[in-house]
Amino acid sequence: MAHILLVEDDKSIVTNLTEFLQKEGFFITAVDGQGKALALLEESAPEFDLILLDVSLAEGNGFSVCRAAKSTTNLPVIFLTASGDEFSVVTGLDLGADDYISKPFRPRELVSRIHNILRRYGKTNTIMEYKNLSVDVVKATVRKDGQEIMLSALEYRLLLYFISNQGIVLSRARLLEALWDIAGEFVNDNTLTVYIKRLREKIEEDPQNPLLIKTVRGLGYKMGD
Repeated sequence: MAHILLVEDDKSIVTNLTEFLQKEGFFITAVDGQGKALALLEESAPEFDLILLDVSLAEGNGFSVCRAAKSTTNLPVIFLTASGDEFSVVTGLDLGADDYISKPFRPRELVSRIHNILRRYGKTNTIMEYKNLSVDVVKATVRKDGQEIMLSALEYRLLLYFISNQGIVLSRARLLEALWDIAGEFVNDNTLTVYIKRLREKIEEDPQNPLLIKTVRGLGYKMGD
């Protein structure tokens, strides 16, 4: 799982982008200023695989962070810029940034760019695994005991959300919110029950006694210990 450092001081962007990228299988650490980002890079730069970096920060700016990232472990950097801010784009690229995306951006496009850059740097781990399941997050394929199984788009996203949050109890409300975001339309409680049932039928040895997606009574569901 790729570890992304998000440097952004807009709390709503941090919240929404973190949740979205976690659903896509990334591990996110977020800080809101230049000083915090520089301190984190000095202390543990090798832990990160890529930086998403806002140019304009309430405390400092993204340019010095980009310079530090490139001078230490040559971390890939994607700048988040205001639409039409050509100066920031040129400056960032001159400092060695690998790509930029203008706000407001389309999350799917950002994920595609992240995957492309991680592949270029040889940092991407495209396979996520749990017991006898493996998910290729680039090809969007799922294998059980080495054999590919076919999932609908919502079943795939539901599985990816579980496998990205191993050991965490996920409430029905949280799962509904995740599916709603993916489907782009309202998903009700009954629909969630149907999709969990369908997913279990495809991945569990015994869907009536599930061992992969477990029910935590009164709380929700959990994959992993």
